[in-house]
Amino acid sequence: MSLGDDHHSSGDYGGTGGTRVRLPEGEGVPRRSGRSSSRSLVTVVGVVVLLIAAIAFANRGGDDSASSEGGDADKPKTSATAPSGTQPVRAGFAHDEQGAQSAAANYAVALGSDGMFKKGTRHSIVDATYTSAAAAELRGAMDSAYSAGFLSKLGLDANGNPPKGDTFVSRTIPVGTKVERYSDTGARVSVWYMGLIGMSGEASVDPVSTTWKTWTFDLEWIGNDWKVANDVQRDGPAPVPGDERAASSEAISKAVEEYGGFTYAR
Repeated sequence: MSLGDDHHSSGDYGGTGGTRVRLPEGEGVPRRSGRSSSRSLVTVVGVVVLLIAAIAFANRGGDDSASSEGGDADKPKTSATAPSGTQPVRAGFAHDEQGAQSAAANYAVALGSDGMFKKGTRHSIVDATYTSAAAAELRGAMDSAYSAGFLSKLGLDANGNPPKGDTFVSRTIPVGTKVERYSDTGARVSVWYMGLIGMSGEASVDPVSTTWKTWTFDLEWIGNDWKVANDVQRDGPAPVPGDERAASSEAISKAVEEYGGFTYAR
């Protein structure tokens, strides 16, 4: 669930802290070690950190003063990559370092998507990315965190929908992955990514901005797939901002509709 360099200070929902993640489960029962209680604490703390970060973002000031451009002729046309409702989570990663990196990159994409702000898709993503035990304990906590009051601070209604004519953007774009350690039973993989977060609309006071972070996942090989046991995020590294002029809210909304998020990150 989360995004970029000022993601946690400027209010993205992926602030620093620990959470736990997992993707579609196999037939086997996940192995639980003596670290279960501590991991439970990490999960709860992670939810709180993400919530605080998102609230900070929702309360951030600023306006989208860029002028609108284009008319009916510029209305976006959907493409093969446009959002289709298919969950951006994929199971069956290879049992090797490449598979572990692919799993980590895709978990980052799924947990950083706007689907996390809608109960139905959030449950699907949580069930797909966390161990069964973690998903069971996290689902309710996240429902409480993504309350109607919290969503309203982001400009969303109680169902996670933006105002008519506006586009809520939350995406994680992996830039690269790094294997910190690897064995047949577990791996630690870091994902360096850029995030997009904000509301695109003429009246939006929180325009879409970029953030940079590194998301580190502790993976375990369970049920013939990689599952995330713990994860933590840190700020950066963030490159020097370029000289490109910020696009208008209309141009951003059009781009979001035309360029659907990837369903497979690596």
